[in-house]
Amino acid sequence: MRRHRLIILLLVGIVACSASSVARAQTDVRTTRRPNVVLILMDDLGYGDLGSYGASDAKTPNLDRLAREGVRLTDAYANASNCSPTRAGLITGQYQQRYGIEWPLGAVAGDSARGLPATGASLPALLKANGYATGLIGKWHLGIKPEFGPNAHGFDEFFGFVSGAVDYYTHRRGDGTPDLYENTTAVEVPAYLTDEITRRAVSFVDRRANAPFFLEVAYNAVHWPFQPPDLTVGEHHDVPQPGSSGDLRLYQGPNDSVPATRADYVRMLERADLGVGQILRALEQHGLATTTLVIFTNDNGGEWLSRNAPLSNRKSTLWEGGIRVPLLLRWPGILPANKTSAQVAITMDLTATILAATGTSNPANHPLDGIDLLPSLSGRSSVVERRLFWRRKRPTEQRAVRAGRWKLLQDGVNFYLFDVARDAGERHDLTASHPDLVRTLSAALDDWERQVDAAGQSRQ
Repeated sequence: MRRHRLIILLLVGIVACSASSVARAQTDVRTTRRPNVVLILMDDLGYGDLGSYGASDAKTPNLDRLAREGVRLTDAYANASNCSPTRAGLITGQYQQRYGIEWPLGAVAGDSARGLPATGASLPALLKANGYATGLIGKWHLGIKPEFGPNAHGFDEFFGFVSGAVDYYTHRRGDGTPDLYENTTAVEVPAYLTDEITRRAVSFVDRRANAPFFLEVAYNAVHWPFQPPDLTVGEHHDVPQPGSSGDLRLYQGPNDSVPATRADYVRMLERADLGVGQILRALEQHGLATTTLVIFTNDNGGEWLSRNAPLSNRKSTLWEGGIRVPLLLRWPGILPANKTSAQVAITMDLTATILAATGTSNPANHPLDGIDLLPSLSGRSSVVERRLFWRRKRPTEQRAVRAGRWKLLQDGVNFYLFDVARDAGERHDLTASHPDLVRTLSAALDDWERQVDAAGQSRQ
């Protein structure tokens, strides 16, 4: 009997040791293989355009899957209400005002000479120095000149366009200039641009699967021109606006003689979602799903065809509809699945988060303005109360600050105070009942402006 007990105890010990060894081996695999990062950035998507954010007329199963398998944030913001400023905030990890980029490049005469200076402290440059392969597929919009381009900022591979908008079929800007590049070489590719961005992104994963990589997939969908996929030669036609210049020659508005439709927009969105699914499958086929942090977000609020519900206003304003965006993060084993978080976040937090996740150091002389979101989203720490700032200079100035549940918006000479934790639609102005808070937050805005403007002037 004693002998049988001894044998049983030995067997239990062997099983326990084996299980412990497997657990250690799994941990070793996770810790020895640094995580990949895939950042998917869409363009002009509405806050409520995805199924996981309440849309009923658009089918987005792949993005909704990210929400089920990861964390969905309800109070995430873009760095700005337009393209270039937000992208500058992402690449630098700092407020874009520190670099004087406060409106979409190309919107003002002379902008073709401007761009984001390469400092060596850009997100892709830091990751590259840490041994990561780096790729950008899609939209850049931070400078046309090569010295401002993706490769100068540390991307090993770039395929895409450098302006703010192109025709999805001809890949030309509003003035007719071809705008499609492999690194710094102009190329012509006969394909619907959303599909080609997906194809190139999958190819990058296929080729870089054996070592850590950072891949930014910057779809131009669902930005105008509102050209859905699968148009025939006869159906597709250029849409230059007479009397406009630059990117705005491709703009389509509700007052056009034959306006674009929500159905066109939805087809564009669903094709991008299909592409996201192909990228996720590529990760799975290479066994990288559990060792890859996947992030999805948007560069600003939605356009006139977007669904921004329940928010007010839209892109190019600092009302919630212009700056609050969907944000999804998936990292199996690190982040919980099917979690909704009210953590307030902003685009440049993604920079800090990616650097922290990859163990990449940031130079002491380049302090980040964002925070690492992983402790809060994983549950290792409580929700962090934030104070975030915005400024839009064109066409008229707007300023805003969110401090905890409160948001102060200055639109021209008017101040508006909202409890956006309860009133995301900004329907109830509380300035009259909280004038002390208006003064406090207005002073904080003034202090922030002085700080970032001083940094911007030092770079001129």
